[in-house]
Amino acid sequence: MSVFVDIVPSESHTDSRPAATPGRWRALLTKAVLPLLSVVVFFVVWQLVALAGIWNQTFVPYPSTVWRAFLDVSTTHDGVRGYGGYLLVEHLYMTLRRVLEPWLTFLRALPPLAYFFLLVIWLGIDEAPKITLLALAALPPAAVATTAAVVAAPVGLQEAARALGASRAQVIRDVVVPSALPETFTGIRLAVGMAYSSVVAAELFNGIPGIGGLVKDASNYNNTPVVLVGIFAIGISGLVIDGALRAVERRAVPWRGKI
Repeated sequence: MSVFVDIVPSESHTDSRPAATPGRWRALLTKAVLPLLSVVVFFVVWQLVALAGIWNQTFVPYPSTVWRAFLDVSTTHDGVRGYGGYLLVEHLYMTLRRVLEPWLTFLRALPPLAYFFLLVIWLGIDEAPKITLLALAALPPAAVATTAAVVAAPVGLQEAARALGASRAQVIRDVVVPSALPETFTGIRLAVGMAYSSVVAAELFNGIPGIGGLVKDASNYNNTPVVLVGIFAIGISGLVIDGALRAVERRAVPWRGKI
């Protein structure tokens, strides 16, 4: 009996090593190699698109051109200091010091209006850039909230469902999705608010007709009453939209706040 006891642990210990090694390699691949590979693929595709000449260099410049612009903005060259007399790091510092919570992801931290003018260059000055801006402004808060909600789905409930014989699809449908819905709706409300404020701000540059354009045009002529009308219209319509989303949320997630 003592021989048997001595042998079994050694065998189980030997068998556990090969099983753990692939798991560590997969974790390393997921966390380090794949993100780096995606960046490389992005720059390769960018270079190929630029070389193909499908679009003018004004729309899709070479990566090397962007790199030279980065160096120009970051240094003093030909007697010119950075851009507008400030280096890139100084521009970035002035923006970051106005932010209360600097630890944000890149996509969430990038203001929609920062790329609105790029959308105007690519898509023109009609409705296309505004509609695209709506989608891009709404994506970060909705995606982040949904991802966090799915990750936070109770593991205990998932394991219990699997123990009762539920398939993977059933666990997702009956456990993960219901658990994620409350936070998902919160993300949707934030996304709609972000999209609405972004498109109104975009209309300040090119928005007639549009409530933002109305406010801007009226302000050019010091027409304060019309400016106030536009401001109240923006605020009240925002309240109506948020109220409608709350009503949908109450019907879709009636258990929120009751668990």
